[in-house]
Amino acid sequence: MTRLDDYQWLFRKAPAMATSIAEDGSYLDVNDAFLRRLGYKREEMIGRPPLAFVTPASARRIKEEFRPALRRTGKLENKPISLVTKSGDVVDCLMNALVEHDPHGDYVRTVAMYTEIADQARANFKYRTLYRSTPAMLHTLDADGNIVTITDHWLQKLGYERREVVGRPITDFYAETDRERFGGARLPEAINRGDFNNLERQLVTRDGQVLDIVMSSISHRDAAGIVDRMLVASKDVTERNQVERRLRRSLAENARLREELENERDYLREEVNVALNFGRIVGTSPALKVMLKRVEAVADTPASVLILGESGVGKELVARAIHAKSPRADGPLVKVNCPSIPKELFESEFFGHVKGAFTGAHRDRIGRFQLADGGTIFLDEIGEIPLELQSKLLRVLQESEFERVGDDITRSVDVRVIAATNRHLEQLIVDGKFREDLFYRISVFPVEVPPLRERGDDVIQLAQEFLDQTCKDFGRDAMILTRGQAEKLRRYDWPGNVRELKNIIERAVILSPGNVLRLDVSMPDVTVRADGTSVSVQAGETILSEKEMRDFQKKNLVQALKQTNWRVSGADGAAVLLGVKPTTLADRIRTYGIRKPVRR
Repeated sequence: MTRLDDYQWLFRKAPAMATSIAEDGSYLDVNDAFLRRLGYKREEMIGRPPLAFVTPASARRIKEEFRPALRRTGKLENKPISLVTKSGDVVDCLMNALVEHDPHGDYVRTVAMYTEIADQARANFKYRTLYRSTPAMLHTLDADGNIVTITDHWLQKLGYERREVVGRPITDFYAETDRERFGGARLPEAINRGDFNNLERQLVTRDGQVLDIVMSSISHRDAAGIVDRMLVASKDVTERNQVERRLRRSLAENARLREELENERDYLREEVNVALNFGRIVGTSPALKVMLKRVEAVADTPASVLILGESGVGKELVARAIHAKSPRADGPLVKVNCPSIPKELFESEFFGHVKGAFTGAHRDRIGRFQLADGGTIFLDEIGEIPLELQSKLLRVLQESEFERVGDDITRSVDVRVIAATNRHLEQLIVDGKFREDLFYRISVFPVEVPPLRERGDDVIQLAQEFLDQTCKDFGRDAMILTRGQAEKLRRYDWPGNVRELKNIIERAVILSPGNVLRLDVSMPDVTVRADGTSVSVQAGETILSEKEMRDFQKKNLVQALKQTNWRVSGADGAAVLLGVKPTTLADRIRTYGIRKPVRR
């Protein structure tokens, strides 16, 4: 016999059931033991596919699992398969298969050996069937991290067929971050560490969806103590995590809204304090009466009003009086402090924005003009608006229309405009820093608020009002002004106007140890000159002229700015150090032409 004949004789006479399969998947040969057990003749099987001699379930496993794994690994070990005899009986077996190649690497045949399983093995086979059909996400890995078997539920979750999964590394189905963590030899190392509980991983479905997974495992070790199998149970927590993320976002949004409400509460408290402290226009001086007549005249009309006056004279109080006496008194009065708005947020602050209009626009927001619809908007220090932004304001004043930032819907508003400034707008127009058309739009009816030094005995009435209110606010017993204190207040020049007077009274109440007001500790001594003007001096110092006084005030401002590193506003700013409003200090800096030195 030839060598080939020897091989064929040994193959056919081998006591174990064996088959030889061609590259096209049909039987090349079957041995005698296989024929005897199944009851077929050789010519009935050769040339036919193995699928014709197994149960439908085994046929599916051959197509979906065994063939793909065999192509990838070149072998199969102890795979359960159910053969069907010619008489229709089912023979449960374990199959081992090996692909044979010639010296050139070309496919020759696949040899498969079958061992009929005993009762215990049959029970194991039944367990494997139950494993696959269990309604849980389970997969079993070998020591290298390759998928040995897997449940139908796992496949359904990720959208794969069994033949696309078995034999592949589990990392093929991890999200990128986890794939990088367990690349190379790191996955076998992790498997050999054994059991784990509730570890978070991410799997990627066939269509690219990322699933949040919690995994736990039970490992099996061989005689040497090395993990050779690992059963992994997975739980899809994607929906739970999404709910938790939505909840966290909702809580964050609630916190942000709560902060906004608290800010609005603080703003309203400030507004209430303003109303309490400047609740009514106090005084009977001729200058004040002239102003009040103009307020009465314009309040009942829809005309735009421009309130003029130095810092601290109470321009906002006049605006509130105009609003309160107008037909719009039941509507809102919305104040806008123009210098405090950054250029990049001007449109958003005035007109609002829609979600996503710019970085940080996490939700829709209405602007100040829409808030003021049906009422009055008070544009404080309008002269501080940069020239390039004035045209945007002019449009809404002229047409009563605007669009939110990022929106193409034109909205209409019914708003009365009251503006205020301590600057000479006409000079700003000449200097090219203020639009002339905007000036005429806001100054239909100008109202000039007289400075405190021109209001005579009004200062005494105001001081007593502030004193009564401050004592009440601070929980102090009532105090009264003496005749000497009243005279000192009357003669003082009041460069900071009503705001300065209020600050001095509050400081005096704080610094007075008993029930006697110590006005001397909160304001400088005042000396009256022969011409009736007043200057402030410290005890023992030479009386200063008006020019000397101004020079002294300028040096004092510069010193305060140096001490605060040229910071004007804020808790550490020069305005706090001097006890004046930041806008007042800024006005004085401009008046005196003070400039911060340039570092060389």
